[in-house]
Amino acid sequence: MEIIIQKNPAAAAEIAARIVARLLRKKPNAVLGLATGATPLLLYKMLAEMNLDWRRVATFNLDEYVGLPPEHPQSYHQFMWENFFRRVNVAKKNVHIPDGMARDVPKFCSQYEKEIRAAGGIDLQVLGIGGDGHVGFNEPASSLASRTRIKTLTRRTRRDNARFFSGEDEVPRHCITMGIGTIMEARQCLLLAFGHRKARAVAGAVEGPVTAMNPASILQMHPAVKVCLDEPAAARLKRARYYRWVYANKPDWQK
Repeated sequence: MEIIIQKNPAAAAEIAARIVARLLRKKPNAVLGLATGATPLLLYKMLAEMNLDWRRVATFNLDEYVGLPPEHPQSYHQFMWENFFRRVNVAKKNVHIPDGMARDVPKFCSQYEKEIRAAGGIDLQVLGIGGDGHVGFNEPASSLASRTRIKTLTRRTRRDNARFFSGEDEVPRHCITMGIGTIMEARQCLLLAFGHRKARAVAGAVEGPVTAMNPASILQMHPAVKVCLDEPAAARLKRARYYRWVYANKPDWQK
């Protein structure tokens, strides 16, 4: 796990964008796992401005609300097309986002897993982290071996997301999310976190015990994880000085 601490979100997102760009230039048909929410917006804006070729790239989104049609303004379908996909030359047939209107949710989830495998697996998974350590919509106490499935959102998550709706009562109670086991099969994970609200969860994920009560902590067991943070999100890290020293003193071949 490489911890990259930058002074602000823009600097951290720029490093993350360079990581994604490097992959796409090396592998034009890369498979990306993508996240939604406020955290990756800067990353997506920067990627859209980098003149990369997305025609052969396949994408799989982490999650979607159950009960929201794709055209709903707060659906993650709408989020991704509005904030990213319409700005790059990605092929619509290569975009995969969970179907919140699926009639048979377990069947859909099984099929989503098959589609990821058929694409060759995810090369790089973009992740955010919730204030309680959730990744995707894998809430605390989620199985660390879980696969794509339906989940019930906690009151905290619904309260946190209420700002995107007209109120908490409008936030769906259920979602479809990639499981932690699914996320862990990505060849590389790229986690972004900004702001003081994420500091406790980040510290637990990076330096705490591996526990289902902080689902992101399982990333300690992944062989290739980069964590891009701003200063406030890194505020509770006990070894922050060491992480900065490591990043500043990489051998040339790693830069």
